[in-house]
Amino acid sequence: MTTGSLLAADLVIAVLATAGWLGGGAASAARRRPLALGLAALALLATLARAITITALARAGWWFAAEKILIAAPLSLAAVVVAGPRLLRARGDIRSVAVPLLFAGYATGGGLLVTVLHGYPASAGAGLLAVAGVVAATAVTWRLLGARPSPTVSRAAVAVAVGALVTGTGLAVAPAPAPAVPHDHQYQDAQPAGEPTRRFTLTAGTATVSVGGRDVGAWAFNGQVPGPELTATVGDVLEVTLRNRDIARGVTLHWHGYDVPNSQDGVPGVTQDAVLPGQEFVYRFRADQVGTYWYHTHAVSDIGVRKGLYGVLVVRPAPATGVDVTVAVHTLSGLPLPAPRTEPVGAGTPVRLRLINTDSTTHRYALAGTPFRVAAIDGYDLRGPTPLVDTAVMIPAGGRYDLVFTAPATPVALFVDGRQVHSTGPVSAATGAWPVLDPLGYGAAATAPWARYDRKFTLVLDRGLDLRGLLPRYAHTVNGAADPDIPSQVVRLGDVVKFTIVNRSPVVHPWHLHGHHVLVLTRDGRPATGSPLWLDSFDVRPGEVWKVAFLADNPGMWANHCHNLAHADAGMTLHLMYS
Repeated sequence: MTTGSLLAADLVIAVLATAGWLGGGAASAARRRPLALGLAALALLATLARAITITALARAGWWFAAEKILIAAPLSLAAVVVAGPRLLRARGDIRSVAVPLLFAGYATGGGLLVTVLHGYPASAGAGLLAVAGVVAATAVTWRLLGARPSPTVSRAAVAVAVGALVTGTGLAVAPAPAPAVPHDHQYQDAQPAGEPTRRFTLTAGTATVSVGGRDVGAWAFNGQVPGPELTATVGDVLEVTLRNRDIARGVTLHWHGYDVPNSQDGVPGVTQDAVLPGQEFVYRFRADQVGTYWYHTHAVSDIGVRKGLYGVLVVRPAPATGVDVTVAVHTLSGLPLPAPRTEPVGAGTPVRLRLINTDSTTHRYALAGTPFRVAAIDGYDLRGPTPLVDTAVMIPAGGRYDLVFTAPATPVALFVDGRQVHSTGPVSAATGAWPVLDPLGYGAAATAPWARYDRKFTLVLDRGLDLRGLLPRYAHTVNGAADPDIPSQVVRLGDVVKFTIVNRSPVVHPWHLHGHHVLVLTRDGRPATGSPLWLDSFDVRPGEVWKVAFLADNPGMWANHCHNLAHADAGMTLHLMYS
């Protein structure tokens, strides 16, 4: 069982335990003895089973079990200690055990709510709020059921509940010391770009585009979705003028995966202001990184990218030979892009498919009809890629794979999530059962470039209630905080930096660091054994632990965030800053 499965199982068992205790209490209050005893037995078994899942999670990593051990386990123990003996002595009126059973339900439920609403890291504030809730609910239940606690017990319960509530609330909403993220910091670009040799103009504006025969409202560059494909040859200097016609909330251009100088990165509030209607901004950088990339707005990116403000950037080592095809997959108003197309290719022709996932979720790609090699991932060539047949690849949000093959005499087709999007002729293939390539074991290995790490950071990805704004929100969090309250990671030029990225949430988080590619070291403790894997976008699935590293060689302040852009908008964004 994977750690992600354990996390899900633990959550289900906690719900069963809570429901069993509360149901048993309600049944005992109604004097339904068999039902009360049956539900209480279920709750007890679930509580014991949860001890097993918590132990297994603790073995997988403290991150996965911290609040369960420090808060949920003591509350569950209190539930068993209070309810268990009373059940064993309940020979007469079963109603006498209603309050103990309900207390057990409140206690188990309090631990469950800490996991769901607070998550990682375990905190004294969350524990105190859980205790306050349990004591208050028990006191109210006691009175509603007509019990007569002694004045001393009543006063003690009120004092405990009020003290825990006040102290826990104060700790929960206390401001965290997080540095601000100004956009007026000045980093000198390492190399001047020089005079431009390739000029482009992109005008952002609202538009109506046709998708599958339907007219769809969109935000578009130059009136088209995707925007114009920007191409360059190594040595070119690109100048891209961005204009905003009528996107009220502003636009920018972020060059996804292309490690530009910081001033050209296009992150509003960090490297520039958003370009508002009637304004323009000029980007200029040298094309010295061969590969497949893409661009998109980073202003209100969750909405802007989804509505169509994206396009392709390709840098080639020389004029293309053979057939070079880009396939940028996107979902616009629920409709899939690109539209299927057929382009016949002569047998023996070299073909390069540049696959780009511009959505916020993972897509499955399958090439039918020919052996192929994965030549590059995220713009970096792989070492010693071997031929693959009847094998699918999973590309995370923002990721790119280059597939190369020699065209056979028979047709070839590319399928995305089972939908044929590109072919050289008619192909019928069932690709759903094909195995998926694990890139960590593909290609020829090489010696790691570093033997030491100057900076180490751990990012624990989770969900929880964020109370630090004007209004509470349920946020995607990093180390228990949400943007803008996540402390920046500070490095120095020349540092070798190691990230440990842990996902204890129930959803996938495609991680993306701006301005740098990271080298994958391990996933779930297993080292990468194939070609050195340099990524800028990678899926951290529930329960996974990735360790990656990079050289801090691109000074500036860089966004570091989940590229499910809805998650980033909901708090899962922080910054890497050079001191």
